[in-house]
Amino acid sequence: MKHEIDTTSVMTLLPLFVRAEDALARLDERALRSSIADGFSERRHFFDAVGALWVAGELVHLEDLVLHDAHMDARTPSHELTIAHAVLRARRRIWTSDPYWALSETGMTVLTGIGGEQQRAPELKSAYRDDDNDDHEPDAPLATELAEIDAVLERSSRLLDDLARGVREAKPEPTRPERADDRLALLNDEDWDEAARLREWRSVIAIADALPPTLGAAVLFDAWEQIEPLRRQNWLGGLLVSGYLRQRGKITSHLFSFFAGLKTVRHERRRSRQRLIRLQSFLEAMVESADLGLKEMDRLSLAQQQMQMRFKDRRSNSSLPDLAQFVLSRPMVSSAMVARELKVSGRGALNLLNDIGIREITGRGRYRAWGII
Repeated sequence: MKHEIDTTSVMTLLPLFVRAEDALARLDERALRSSIADGFSERRHFFDAVGALWVAGELVHLEDLVLHDAHMDARTPSHELTIAHAVLRARRRIWTSDPYWALSETGMTVLTGIGGEQQRAPELKSAYRDDDNDDHEPDAPLATELAEIDAVLERSSRLLDDLARGVREAKPEPTRPERADDRLALLNDEDWDEAARLREWRSVIAIADALPPTLGAAVLFDAWEQIEPLRRQNWLGGLLVSGYLRQRGKITSHLFSFFAGLKTVRHERRRSRQRLIRLQSFLEAMVESADLGLKEMDRLSLAQQQMQMRFKDRRSNSSLPDLAQFVLSRPMVSSAMVARELKVSGRGALNLLNDIGIREITGRGRYRAWGII
């Protein structure tokens, strides 16, 4: 198959592949043993969602995504922000599910929305059949009245169909001329069979399973970029690759943020016509994302130690420990978010933020936000 890797390519990719394997192993081991693993895992969802839109050529501010996720938008959400939030929710769904769920038949159906209607159709038909049987039972309540209503509705439907048929025969509907530059042509392209493309991409999983995890993930993502199974959810490929790394046991402490590293790779390399260069760029993205994750954990660990020193001698029912956990799980927080999370007043949230000693990152007097930089 065209997605298989020959021996020459493996020898060329070997140094970078070893670096990627080592970087991901160090990141996973560090996250498994860290006390801020939960906060780190939650923060990576936000960074990866923003990175996915960056790779697609759209700019979404991290602060807007955090506020939108908390239902505290400062302005009307843009279309790009809505897509970024969909990426965020999809990552959370994959992470909270079984490691094998994302690439399973059920998981692909839920994440892509393809195949669910066909699977639900027999259930709906059986349900309607059961309802009809209940209505025809002799002891069913209001059976006679319901039968009369059904008869009236059936006669009305036949009459409307006859009228519509007569209008169509008298005045044929104008046909829309086809244009080569029609922007809506892609939406109605019958040749773009997403289900068939997804089946083709899933057939590459068997090839990836025969390779080491990181190299198999790179092959899967390259196949996704070349096949393009989904027209409106192309960002899903990076999430499925992260789920694949989790399924292979390479990253089990969190859902790997593939797009956070991919956005640092030049567009010319990740969209190159040469397959070997593309695979190299995807492996480089894994190494870069792992390095960024290790640096993020260093910052979070240092911030956690500083915050613990401030509430070490506080009373046992202090809200500062809960605030510290909340701050570690978000790239930024506002006083309104803290007030709702800790169930305190707005003034109390400001006092807690001042006591815990994190930096105010907006530099404004109003609509301020705090975070760990």
